[in-house]
Amino acid sequence: MAASELYTKFARVWIPDPEEVWKSAELLKDYKPGDKVLLLHLEDGKDLEYRLDPKTKELPHLRNPDILVGENDLTALSYLHEPAVLHNLRVRFIDSKLIYTYCGIVLVAINPYEQLPIYGEDIINAYSGQNMGDMDPHIFAVAEEAYKQMARDERNQSIIVSGESGAGKTVSAKYAMRYFATVSGSASEANVEEKVLASNPIMESIGNAKTTRNDNSSRFGKYIEIGFDKRYRIIGANMRTYLLEKSRVVFQAEEERNYHIFYQLCASANLPEFKVLRLGDANNFHYTNQGGSPVIEGVDDAKEMAHTRQACTLLGISESYQMGIFRILAGILHLGNVVFMSRDSDSCTIPPKHEPLSIFCDLMGVAFEEMSHWLCHRKLATATETYIKPISKLQATNARDALAKHIYAKLFNWIVDHVNQALHSAVKQHSFIGVLDIYGFETFEINSFEQFCINYANEKLQQQFNMHVFKLEQEEYMKEQIPWTLIDFYDNQPCINLIESKLGILDLLDEECKMPKGTDDTWAQKLYNTHLNKCALFEKPRLSNKAFIIQHFADKVEYQCEGFLEKNKDTVFEEQIKVLKSSKFKMLPELFQDDEKAISPTSATSSGRTPLTRTPSKPTKGRPGQTAKEHKKTVGHQFRNSLHLLMETLNATTPHYVRCIKPNDFKFPFTFDEKRAVQQLRACGVLETIRISAAGFPSRWTYQEFFSRYRVLMKQKDVLSDRKQTCKNVLEKLIVDKDKYQFGKTKIFFRAGQVAYLEKLRADKLRAACIRIQKTIRGWLLRKKYLRMRKAAITVQRYVRGHQARCYAKFLRRTKAATIIQKYWRMYVARRRYKIMRTATIVLQSYLRGYLARNRYHKILREHKAVIIQKWVRGWLARTYYRRSIHAIIYLQCCFRRMMAKRELKKLKIEARSVERYKKLHIGMENKIMQLQRKVDEQNKDYKCLMEKLTNLEGTYNSETEKLRSDLERLQLSEEEAKIATGRVLSLQEEIAKLRKDLEQTRSEKKSIEEHADRYKQETEQLVSNLKEENTLLKQEKEALNHRIVEQAKEMTETMEKKLVEETKQLELDLNDERLRYQNLLNEFSRLEERYDDLKEEMTLMVNVPKPGHKRTDSTHSSNESEYTFSSEIAETEDIPSRTEEPSEKKVPLDMSLFLKLQKRVTELEQEKQVMQDELDRKEEQVLRSKAKEEERPQIRGAELEYESLKRQELESENKKLKNELNELRKALSEKSSPEVTAPGAPAYRVLMEQLTSVSEELDVRKEEVLILRSQLVSQKEAIQPKNTMTDSTILLEDVQKMKDKGEIAQAYIGLKETNRLLESQLQSQKRSHENEAEALRGEIQSLKEENNRQQQLLAQNLQLPPEARIEASLQHEITRLTNENLYFEELYADDPKKYQSYRISLYKRMIDLMEQLEKQDKTVRKLKKQLKVFAKKIGELEVGQMENVSPGQIIDEPIRPVNIPRKEKDFQGMLEYKKEDEQKLVKNLILELKPRGVAVNLIPGLPAYILFMCVRHADYLNDDQKVRSLLTSTINSIKKVLKKRGDDFETVSFWLSNTCRFLHCLKQYSGEEGFMKHNTSRQNEHCLTNFDLAEYRQVLSDLAIQIYQQLVRVLENILQPMIVSGMLEHETIQGVSGVKPTGLRKRTSSIADEGTYTLDSILRQLNSFHSVMCQHGMDPELIKQVVKQMFYIVGAVTLNNLLLRKDMCSWSKGMQIRYNVSQLEEWLRDKNLMNSGAKETLEPLIQAAQLLQVKKKTDDDAEAICSMCNALTTAQIVKVLNLYTPVNEFEERVSVSFIRTIQMRLRDRKDSPQLLMDAKHIFPVTFPFNPSSLALETIQIPASLGLGFISRV
Repeated sequence: MAASELYTKFARVWIPDPEEVWKSAELLKDYKPGDKVLLLHLEDGKDLEYRLDPKTKELPHLRNPDILVGENDLTALSYLHEPAVLHNLRVRFIDSKLIYTYCGIVLVAINPYEQLPIYGEDIINAYSGQNMGDMDPHIFAVAEEAYKQMARDERNQSIIVSGESGAGKTVSAKYAMRYFATVSGSASEANVEEKVLASNPIMESIGNAKTTRNDNSSRFGKYIEIGFDKRYRIIGANMRTYLLEKSRVVFQAEEERNYHIFYQLCASANLPEFKVLRLGDANNFHYTNQGGSPVIEGVDDAKEMAHTRQACTLLGISESYQMGIFRILAGILHLGNVVFMSRDSDSCTIPPKHEPLSIFCDLMGVAFEEMSHWLCHRKLATATETYIKPISKLQATNARDALAKHIYAKLFNWIVDHVNQALHSAVKQHSFIGVLDIYGFETFEINSFEQFCINYANEKLQQQFNMHVFKLEQEEYMKEQIPWTLIDFYDNQPCINLIESKLGILDLLDEECKMPKGTDDTWAQKLYNTHLNKCALFEKPRLSNKAFIIQHFADKVEYQCEGFLEKNKDTVFEEQIKVLKSSKFKMLPELFQDDEKAISPTSATSSGRTPLTRTPSKPTKGRPGQTAKEHKKTVGHQFRNSLHLLMETLNATTPHYVRCIKPNDFKFPFTFDEKRAVQQLRACGVLETIRISAAGFPSRWTYQEFFSRYRVLMKQKDVLSDRKQTCKNVLEKLIVDKDKYQFGKTKIFFRAGQVAYLEKLRADKLRAACIRIQKTIRGWLLRKKYLRMRKAAITVQRYVRGHQARCYAKFLRRTKAATIIQKYWRMYVARRRYKIMRTATIVLQSYLRGYLARNRYHKILREHKAVIIQKWVRGWLARTYYRRSIHAIIYLQCCFRRMMAKRELKKLKIEARSVERYKKLHIGMENKIMQLQRKVDEQNKDYKCLMEKLTNLEGTYNSETEKLRSDLERLQLSEEEAKIATGRVLSLQEEIAKLRKDLEQTRSEKKSIEEHADRYKQETEQLVSNLKEENTLLKQEKEALNHRIVEQAKEMTETMEKKLVEETKQLELDLNDERLRYQNLLNEFSRLEERYDDLKEEMTLMVNVPKPGHKRTDSTHSSNESEYTFSSEIAETEDIPSRTEEPSEKKVPLDMSLFLKLQKRVTELEQEKQVMQDELDRKEEQVLRSKAKEEERPQIRGAELEYESLKRQELESENKKLKNELNELRKALSEKSSPEVTAPGAPAYRVLMEQLTSVSEELDVRKEEVLILRSQLVSQKEAIQPKNTMTDSTILLEDVQKMKDKGEIAQAYIGLKETNRLLESQLQSQKRSHENEAEALRGEIQSLKEENNRQQQLLAQNLQLPPEARIEASLQHEITRLTNENLYFEELYADDPKKYQSYRISLYKRMIDLMEQLEKQDKTVRKLKKQLKVFAKKIGELEVGQMENVSPGQIIDEPIRPVNIPRKEKDFQGMLEYKKEDEQKLVKNLILELKPRGVAVNLIPGLPAYILFMCVRHADYLNDDQKVRSLLTSTINSIKKVLKKRGDDFETVSFWLSNTCRFLHCLKQYSGEEGFMKHNTSRQNEHCLTNFDLAEYRQVLSDLAIQIYQQLVRVLENILQPMIVSGMLEHETIQGVSGVKPTGLRKRTSSIADEGTYTLDSILRQLNSFHSVMCQHGMDPELIKQVVKQMFYIVGAVTLNNLLLRKDMCSWSKGMQIRYNVSQLEEWLRDKNLMNSGAKETLEPLIQAAQLLQVKKKTDDDAEAICSMCNALTTAQIVKVLNLYTPVNEFEERVSVSFIRTIQMRLRDRKDSPQLLMDAKHIFPVTFPFNPSSLALETIQIPASLGLGFISRV
């Protein structure tokens, strides 16, 4: 099909745009050949006339179909051109948040400027072992491909990471190295991978700096070779560096920084060890303050310094060498502050005692005078003599900067050399992977020597890249046998020749450097003369004679010649170097010595391979002048040599390319600048790859994929059995031009655009089919709707007409009835109206007449009352006038008399003042005196008479006074009563006045009330009706409230139950977490133990050469060893004879250092386990306290119980001694020796008698002790009931019940509120009481602890005494303690006798318990005594039998032939007897050599476990603890050996897991503990163990079962892992639902089922196999459920993880496939009756992810539904699935960015893990529920096939 035919109406194209680079548009009409203008419609709604170029007549680029947008591989696009590449990258980066994209063999990485959660260990594990095209693009996929090809092809690999500064090269290289370190592991204990990663912070600190484009820009190139051994594990690494930017040491541009290490030193200047460096703030140094930006936001230089020092320590650089490095760096900073003073224009000087220089000299250990002199002078040497010449200030400054740069460069190379020595390994390197982190193509406004070298290196790398891409294309075409046509691609060899050939730019530069008076200008003129107008790639700028232009592969670059010669020479004055070499500081001269003479701080030997460094290695011997010549090599020459060596290395490896793109210059996260991106794509070779691919056949399909995708374009007759021929026939019909495609052996190759054309045909065919289907369905639906409506209309009409007829008849009947009713009603109404009017008239008349009569009566009454009032008022007025007149008259009289008296007084006063008055008075005075004298005499006489009368009257006066006083008091009382009465009268008068007023008010109110009476009646009637309505409403509300109260009560109970369930679930989760932690610790210890065994094996096999071949191992592999290593140690020490027979199992000498490390680790793990156990116990106690409602508090027991337990332990220890002595007797009797041994007087007989006497004495002592204790117990007479306190929860429960009753009686909401308040108050009171009781209990516990400590001290003192004294002391102590306790409690309970009585009863009960325990001990002693008597009797019988029947000669000479006496079946006790020497044979035949697939198939399930237990039973019956211990230890170690040898066989692991669990259950079932004996028969209870408690060995077996279970999970995981992705995701279970999309160069795994492809049926068959094997081996059903749950979790986790990392799998049709596959797995669970195993719940995340792919994703309601549906998925997983969602057909729509943001906003409050992937390695904690066996031990038969004839039944 012609290309012009694709330009039809609605076709979309790309047109150039100055702002967006490329803009999308749509054709408005078909294009016809010859048209000069295209009518286009832009996406912003504008129309445009696009004019074609009249010369080329090139049409604009076509857009790819929407289903191809966002592809993982750019080569999968149908139209391969620049706008398609740019658009695909932008969609993936902005919309899908995907930063990686393939472009053929290149990985394009766009810097997101944001931390992404895609580099964790889970992601590394997901990519490990996967094909490159099967997963989404990632740096880990490139690293995995390199690692895989290294192992598969036995060829070294290299990863070339390039890009601009700030594009993320260093980070990509770092992640690649981390991937190798994680997946490969190290071959030694030196942790080489950690050292390789630790080199990054060191190199970043000394080689990275902040630039305007990047905060952590690498200012040097580096190539790291990671070495691997034959097992492809990391053994070492080597680093090469290129072109360090030395000029940055002395100069930084605006907003830039020097190297990080300087700022780290300044930030750490306050550390004590750095005080000697005399540093300060970075702004104080010239070399660090020029950029004006000393701080990077978000970076702590002090912390980075700590990381750098830690990395140096890890790499073996000692503290002294580290301080030496820091001294040199500090010296460089101080050197930069040295200031020169000009003497004249040609000389300068340094001030004396200049502080910066003196500090520099002190740090460097050189003389101040020498350094000061040679900084201002230089030496000139001629043929005959030398001159010392002063230099100017500018030259001195340049010389100072050159010295600083030289010192830093030497230090940089020294650090690189020592890092390489630290990373070197003594093991021979088998292969390596190189990671090249090198600068990309650079062009700035001013380009100098550094940019020239960088672009020269990129020219070489681009040439190698083009050749490699061209080679791969050619190999692909030849492999498919397609005719090869030469593809024209850009060859940059002319540009390389211009730079490096003879008389090239570098040669002319070196030649000019050798000239004495060579300058940049003369060199530029030579360039113009040599290359201008002769080489098309060399140009001269128009306006400059000091610059030149080179046409590079990426762009034209203009270089300024200024500084080229100086930077190429890199001149440093030799005298300054000599001064530094003479330094007293030992490290400084090392920097300037030959490389082979340098001292290594790591004491590592140099490698046999010559390292490729930036500076070629110098010869060790030669002429004296040779060193100087080598020193004078130019930088350009050195760089060219290093670059040639690098290219040789890269050409010898298989390269992998990573191109890093910087999306914007402002470091904004997920912001895409099209201009900058296109510029970098052109420069890094991505577009060249696209061009090479587009020139040939870029689209490639396998025949099966093509047939599956385009089956819709074929007719039934075109489909043949041969898929290849079918595809050929169809293509010949679809595409006429045969040049547009080629048929290969396995693939079909298409030209660019043909896949888009086929997709268009497919979409048109599907669209036409859809239209046809829609047409038919819509017609059928409308026809069906019409018939339904017609039928409905007829029915409606029928019913309507019948209804109308019935209504008319009814109307006629109603009309007639209404007429009759109207006649009678009108008559009734008229008569009633007449009666009402007559009645109303009569009533009105009566009321009117009464009203008139009452008015007349009231008028007469008012007139009469008025006359009376007038009479009284007139009288009161006359009296008032009379009183007023009398008062006025009296007042006038008083006034007149007062006036007359005042006049008389005035006269008297005037007379008294006159003389005549005095004279008159004096004349009459003498007479008056005489008269007075007589009167005095008379008065004296009268006085005497009166005195006599007075005495007489005093008596009478006193009596009368008393009478008067009494009368006065009486009068006073009456006066008070009168006052009260008057007050009452006044108050009564006031009240009367008030009452009168009230009367008047009442009268007025009465009138108003009477007026409102009628209205009130009406209102009352209305109010009554309203009240009735309200009453009904209130009744309804009452009922509603009652109902609500009941509901609230139910809700309260439900919430309490829910809380209880939630707390229970939380406790179960905590328990599972603790169990998981314990099992993980057990697994970790097992891994360490296995590693220890592997190291032992390696030590033994160190002499042998390992076999070649690739064996990839996981660094985190686990072992199967037990945590209890003491078992194996016991076995090794006790089984010495068996070890002599098996020399291959001898132990290698133990590595004590490793053993101590393991022992330390074990103690740490045990401590951690104990801490976790304590925490779990504490949580359980808290929960039990909160949940306890009706439980009684545990009775607190005193310290005396501890003493009783100690006494019991002492008695038990004595009993054990007796048992041991009995065992010695049994051994003595069982030995077959001469009769003298058992004869009376023989040693054995004497031992027996001694033992019997000692036992009898011991029994007497015990009896005395029991009697003493009983007498002490009898002394306790009184007894009461123990104190039992109910918990607060009981009271609370009663209160709650009361409140429920109140709530039922309550009639309104107020009652409910009061109830709530009451509840709150009671709860608070209960809380306070609970806290008080808890405090009291804590105090009591503390006192009990102190008492316990005191008792333990006393016990320790007693144990040192002899037995008799010990018993006496203990009894004395007990008596004293009880006496003190009685006295204490008597004092304590003196006020409360009831409490004291309860205490005495509890004490008495405890003593009764102690008596019962003593009686049990007494019974045990009697039992042992009986056994002694039995043994003594047997000894006597044996002695008599031997003396009577056997002669001594027969015993000595004739061997005793064993006679097998058959026992009857009824005598079999379910025990098996074997000899001690047959133990190894038993273990070998029953465990080591037993094959589950062979002999074990026909056995009873768990038969080995039953046999072992019956052997243990017999050893227990014999009371032989050594035999029990030996058998159990051998069993455990043998199971471990079997699992270590055949641990990858599922049947073996399943078999021994089943038997280990059965053995564990047997030990529990027959342990004699009541909890395990519930389901036993009486016969089984008789078989219980009698002598030994094997609880510790049960724990060991439980741990062993956990290890076997974990190994079983790993085995089934390894088996299922290859099947899951193929069967669950890739295989199309429902054929034809999902079509295959076009793929690029990175081929993914085909979803079409081939012969070797796994399908869902494969997974189901494997699950059936696992289930049948486990059932056949008799595994516990509960354990099978746990295994199935783990299997389903693995299936779900692996499937979901792959779904989250594969964009091609996130589609609607794939969601349907997944849901169907999950339904099949659920059906399998139902068939096996395992639906309650919890396996289905583990698939819930996968089910929800599949549903998420299928639900609508448009509106806010859809977002809400998704958030509520996907509760098992994390937010990161939901967003990832939405970002990856890709339509397979054009009918589907992509998820919009706004919808994804809506989802994120709704889920922002959800607290879930930020981890993206599920932990596929997670193992659920396993439990082993007790499962007793109903099989009787005596019925078990041992088959002969086991080879156990040496054991006998007992």
